[in-house]
Amino acid sequence: MLKNKTALVTGGSRGIGRQTAINLAREGCYVIVNYSSSPDAAGETLKTIEDEGGSGEIMGFDVSDHEAVEKALTSVIEGKGIDILVNNAGITRDKLFVRMGEKDWDEVLDTNLKGVFNCTKAVTRCMLQKRYGRIINITSVVGEMGNAGQINYSSAKAGIIGFTRSAAREFASRGVTVNAVSPGFVETDITAPIPEEMKKAYLESIPLGRYGTVEDIAGVVMFLASGAASYITGEVIRVNGGLYI
Repeated sequence: MLKNKTALVTGGSRGIGRQTAINLAREGCYVIVNYSSSPDAAGETLKTIEDEGGSGEIMGFDVSDHEAVEKALTSVIEGKGIDILVNNAGITRDKLFVRMGEKDWDEVLDTNLKGVFNCTKAVTRCMLQKRYGRIINITSVVGEMGNAGQINYSSAKAGIIGFTRSAAREFASRGVTVNAVSPGFVETDITAPIPEEMKKAYLESIPLGRYGTVEDIAGVVMFLASGAASYITGEVIRVNGGLYI
């Protein structure tokens, strides 16, 4: 149980983030559901949490904007504090490299990698002072094996792995663990635009013979947030059906 803990889930209005927020609330957390441009969807996540007897709030800010992150979280950190951070927010701007513009690169790196820096920066002092914290970063199988048309996305996700391992070394002495979850192909809004023929090719390469679900990923996030994982830090947990063995 995570009763009386406060959790922040970025990108909590949909997909993996939404399921993670719901699961954390079920375990007793007060959950801050972050969104950037979809307050209605974030509200739906919160409604599900409250309908099940949980509690939380929605909070809109762009994780890529350092000042906006600090401003949004100041009152929470000075009040409840944040015990669990799930850096989940992410976007794609998929294009072959020869067609990829600087904007495509910057937007993905700013949200997917700089966003991890910004949110972790905002909560770390609080966690270190309390000598307790769980930071869980959502990376991706393409950050480990690469993927054509996703040089920006795979670079950001690979960067998250390096960030995770380095932060784990820095924060360990104060009881703060930092781990990453690396999903394979998961059926969410972010993967919906992938052409069907490409999806079929992915499926053929997955030994377990199915796509992942948001529940598959959120379950591992929950484990890393729990007391059962208190001796795990600096790890990248692959949840990909055997896609990258």
